[in-house]
Amino acid sequence: MTTTPGQVVSHNPTDPSDVLVRLPAPGAFAAVSAVERARTARPDWFAGGAAARSAALGAVAAALEAAGEELAALAVREVGKPVAEARAEVARTAAIWRYYAQTPFDPVGAVHETADGAGLLLTRRRPRGVAGVITPWNFPFAIPSWKAAPALAAGNTVVLKPAPEATACAERLAEIVCRAVPDGVFTVLPGGPTEGNAVVSAVDVVSFTGSTRTGGAVVRTATARGIPVQAEMGGLNAAIVLPDSDIARAAAHIAAAIAGYAGQKCTATSRVIAVGAALDPMREALAEALRAVPVGDPSDPATVCGPLIDGRSRDVVLRAREGLAELAGAAAPEGTDGWYAAPALVEKVPHGHRLLREEVFGPLAALLPADDLAHAVRITNSVPYGLVTSVHTASLDATLHGLDGLDTGLVRVNAPSTGVDFHLPFGGTKASSHGPREQGRAALEFYTSGRTYTLVPADR
Repeated sequence: MTTTPGQVVSHNPTDPSDVLVRLPAPGAFAAVSAVERARTARPDWFAGGAAARSAALGAVAAALEAAGEELAALAVREVGKPVAEARAEVARTAAIWRYYAQTPFDPVGAVHETADGAGLLLTRRRPRGVAGVITPWNFPFAIPSWKAAPALAAGNTVVLKPAPEATACAERLAEIVCRAVPDGVFTVLPGGPTEGNAVVSAVDVVSFTGSTRTGGAVVRTATARGIPVQAEMGGLNAAIVLPDSDIARAAAHIAAAIAGYAGQKCTATSRVIAVGAALDPMREALAEALRAVPVGDPSDPATVCGPLIDGRSRDVVLRAREGLAELAGAAAPEGTDGWYAAPALVEKVPHGHRLLREEVFGPLAALLPADDLAHAVRITNSVPYGLVTSVHTASLDATLHGLDGLDTGLVRVNAPSTGVDFHLPFGGTKASSHGPREQGRAALEFYTSGRTYTLVPADR
C-alpha cells in the first residue's frame, strides 16, 4: 500500500505489481460530509424499530455467507491472508452479524421502585449518534464488523475509515451492508490520516484498532472533544510454558501463534517464557514445529505463513533479527517479489532489545527462561503492553492462583494466544487498550448512553 498526496493505492503483498485499488483520497471535507449524511439518517434508522434493525443485520449475515469464497479470495489478494484463515475470518464475520442481529430485542433498561412513594424510576440506554469506526488491514472483514454491527444494532449510524491497505475489502463489505440498510446508515470512507482525523473530529463516538502511536492521537482528539472512545492497540504477548505441560502440544500452539498470518495479529506470540525444566524440551520442540511451518503463496490451502503486508514491514522484521542467535526458522520462498520473512525463534536476547519492548508485528519470537511461575509472570508484565497471555500447564492451582498477578486483559490456558471469542469482551491493559471493552454485550453498552428517568404522578 502507498498513500500519496491525493491518492490511495493498495497492492497485493504476494505480487506488489498487482494493484487492487487506485483512487483519489476524498479529503477532510468529504469525511465531514459523510458524517453529516450519517447524522441525518440516524433518527429514521433508530425509529424504524428493533425488528427492522434485526432483519437488516440478519440479511448482512446471509449475504456474507453467500459470498464467502469471493470474500476470502479478496482477503488473500489484498492483505496476503492465507486462504484457510481468510475463509475462517469470513465465516466468523457472518457469525458476528448474526449474533448482533438478535440484540435489538435485548432489554435496554430497568424499572426501579421509588424510595418514598408513588412513581417510577427508569433506566434506559439510547444510541449515541454517529459512530466513527477506524480499522486495521489484518482482519479486513471481522474487525470492521465487530465494531459496526453492535453500533448499528443499538440504533447508531456508522462511518467506517479502513486502513488503506484493506480498501478493496472494506468497499466490498460496504456493498453488502448498504444493500441491507437505508442510505446513509453505513458509509465507507477510504483514505489515510487526513480522513481519519476528520472522522474523529466530527462523530459522536469512536472505536479504533491500530498502532499504539495512532491510537494515542485518536484518544487525545476524542477526549478533548468529550466523546466516548475505545482504542485497541499493540501487543507484546507471552506464552508461559510450565514443566507439567504437554510440550509437543504447547509447541504446536505457540508455533501457530508466532507464524500464523506471518505474525500480523495483535494477539500473536512474540515471547516464549519456559519455566525451569521446560526450557530445553520447549527449545527443541518449538524449533522443530517452526521449521515445519509452510511458508509461501497465501492462496495455497497448505500455507500458514504468507507475506508481510508491505516492504517496510518486512524490513522491520528482518532488522529485528539481525545479530541474534536463531534457534530455528522456516525457509522463505525464493524467486518471488512478495514481501516474505520466514518465521524465526531467537534466544539470548539482550536486555533492552526491541523484541523485549516493542511490537515488531511479524513471525518472530524470543525464547526466555524463567525460574518459576512467579518469575514468568514478572517477565510477562515487564513490557508496556498487556493484551493476552497464553499459559500451558496441567495444573489447576497454577491456573486459578498462580496467574492472578498477570497484567493482561486476556488469559488463554492450553490454547494459542491468538483467537478471539466475539461474544465475550475483548481488550487489554496498559498501552494495549484504552477505554471500555469491545465485542459481546460490552460493545452494545459502549455504543449507547444511559439515562435515568424519574416519573412522578401529575397529581402529587
